[in-house]
Amino acid sequence: MDKGSAVGSHGGKMPPRDKPRPDGRPPAGRRPGLPSVSSLWLWLVAFLVLNALVGPCLASAPTDRITVPYTTFKKQVEAGNVADVTSRGDAIQGTFKQPVTAPLPDQPNKSATGTKFASQKPTFEDPALMPMLEAHGVVVNAQPIDEGGAWWLTLLISLAPALLLVGLLYWASTRAAGGPMGGALGVGRSRARRYAETRPTITFADVAGIDEAREELVEVVDFLKNPPKYLRLGGTIPKGVLLVGPPGTGKTLLARAVAGEARVPFFEMSASEFVEMFVGVGASRVRDLFEQAKKEAPAIVFIDELDAIGRSRSAGGGLAAHDEREQTLNQLLVEMDGFETRQAAVIVLAATNRPDVLDPALLRAGRFDRRVAVQRPDREGRAKILAVHTRGVPLAPDVSLRDLAAATPGLVGAELRNLVNEAALRAAGKGKDAVGRDDFSEAMEKIMLGAARHIAVSPEDRRRVAYHEAGHALIGLELPGSDPVRKVTIVPRGEALGATYQMPVDDRQNYPRDYLLTRIVGALGGRAAELVVFGDLTTGAENDLQQVTQIARGMVARWGMSDEVGPLALEGNAPDSYVGLDLGRPRWYGEAVSEAADRAVRRIVDDCHARAVEILTRERAALDALAEALLARESLDEAELRSVVAEARGAKPPPLPPAPSVEARAGANRQPAAVSRG
Repeated sequence: MDKGSAVGSHGGKMPPRDKPRPDGRPPAGRRPGLPSVSSLWLWLVAFLVLNALVGPCLASAPTDRITVPYTTFKKQVEAGNVADVTSRGDAIQGTFKQPVTAPLPDQPNKSATGTKFASQKPTFEDPALMPMLEAHGVVVNAQPIDEGGAWWLTLLISLAPALLLVGLLYWASTRAAGGPMGGALGVGRSRARRYAETRPTITFADVAGIDEAREELVEVVDFLKNPPKYLRLGGTIPKGVLLVGPPGTGKTLLARAVAGEARVPFFEMSASEFVEMFVGVGASRVRDLFEQAKKEAPAIVFIDELDAIGRSRSAGGGLAAHDEREQTLNQLLVEMDGFETRQAAVIVLAATNRPDVLDPALLRAGRFDRRVAVQRPDREGRAKILAVHTRGVPLAPDVSLRDLAAATPGLVGAELRNLVNEAALRAAGKGKDAVGRDDFSEAMEKIMLGAARHIAVSPEDRRRVAYHEAGHALIGLELPGSDPVRKVTIVPRGEALGATYQMPVDDRQNYPRDYLLTRIVGALGGRAAELVVFGDLTTGAENDLQQVTQIARGMVARWGMSDEVGPLALEGNAPDSYVGLDLGRPRWYGEAVSEAADRAVRRIVDDCHARAVEILTRERAALDALAEALLARESLDEAELRSVVAEARGAKPPPLPPAPSVEARAGANRQPAAVSRG
């Protein structure tokens, strides 16, 4: 789920959930099929009453009979002390004429005296017993022993297992039909989470940094609040609004803000929750979701990660045409065509970060015919997002949100929220009363590179890492147009043994060819330094080579920056198109163009690598000085880097360019900033 650009602390008490609403609709927040608290109490009382009535009948009645051995029983018969006996199977019960004392079976040291007795006939036959009983005038009968209870109790005991099984199945199916987890008898019910209009929720006041997208949704809110304003002139609001943008930019947050501003019921569900292993379940859930929304109209239905069910059906590659995902998509299309916004104002909002893979039928007029682009925030937007996230965070006087926003190019709202949270946790761990600038700097390093690791590194490996990072830093200082090098460290963090921070002065929206070549040269600086100094290579350049390959391939296949291929787009901007998995879009070009693209990528990388080797060979003295400084201090900031290089050249260090006050970087896959890991 998309985290959103800004979510402030939103307090307030929950309203009563079981109070009927004025328009007669069901109580807010109650899902159908779930028993109420009062019904649960009634079931509990009924169970206790039934237990009180049946329990005594099922319990064995206490008896005053004494248990005697079979030999003792026969001796009493011979002595004429037995009045009558009753037998059933091997069990014998009867009455003595005179009381008899016998030891207790479970307590041999104790005895009991009585006239009523019980005994057990041995399994072998005793033909002399019956003549003996007749000879001494003992009354013999075969009536059931101590049989009691009514017919209804026998019937209840016989039917109890079946009744219990039926009751459990009914209870499970009821919970399955209405509960969030689903079940065997309720798999077709929608699992959408419903947020009532009376519940405190997010509004546009909690959304910052994406003003353009927010303004596009104001019309939707106005329509839900005042439909006659638009209907009187024959207009209708779009049935579907598709929110498109990178992860973490605030798509889900915007959808909730629309529902909060319009004060209407809000149904939220991820597209992946529609699909199950049984064909037809997803379509049934789509129908149930829209039925619930129509009953609550005006309402908003929000489907997150729409591409989970909305992928193009032409990309099947020969797969079954009637699979579960396709049936779910077809049902969604039918439902969006099946209601009229002039009568039942149900608006469908959906979010995706892969609009290029969606089925064209979803995007045609009358369905998701309006797109709202949710882009990464600029510097002003990041400052507003930070202001929202720091509402409840005490900040030290040395913290400037504008400086912090300038130091975080490329970061989205979810990442900024995580940054504020990490900084607050670090300040709290140190026992501070406010979050300071150093806390934000440490939080940034932890988020981007991971926590510092205290591992044993051999002196040889440590020296190689120092030269590797010094190569990145020196090329960053030497090449014109390169992003300023803010910090270099050989302290192991996360999976890296060292890192070099390079961060642009301001946001970039367009990247010249020379800038991209500079990025490639800088990324190859660590590998080139190892080659110049040690004459061989290590595995430390793995992350650098990934960045180099991505940029060089984009220059050739996406941006038309090579003479061999020219202005052709060979690949899309989808992540899977880089690894040849874009099955729905077969390659349109031939082997000759493919080979030319390979040669162009290889030429760009080879030229940049040669340039890196040439710079480091020429500036070997500065490279050695930077490596020795890193071995001695472990970390160098920009001022220290320039001072070390100037001292190696016998000159004064040049003045520092303007820079943000907090060292930071953007993600490794974004163009605005770069981190080279050793």
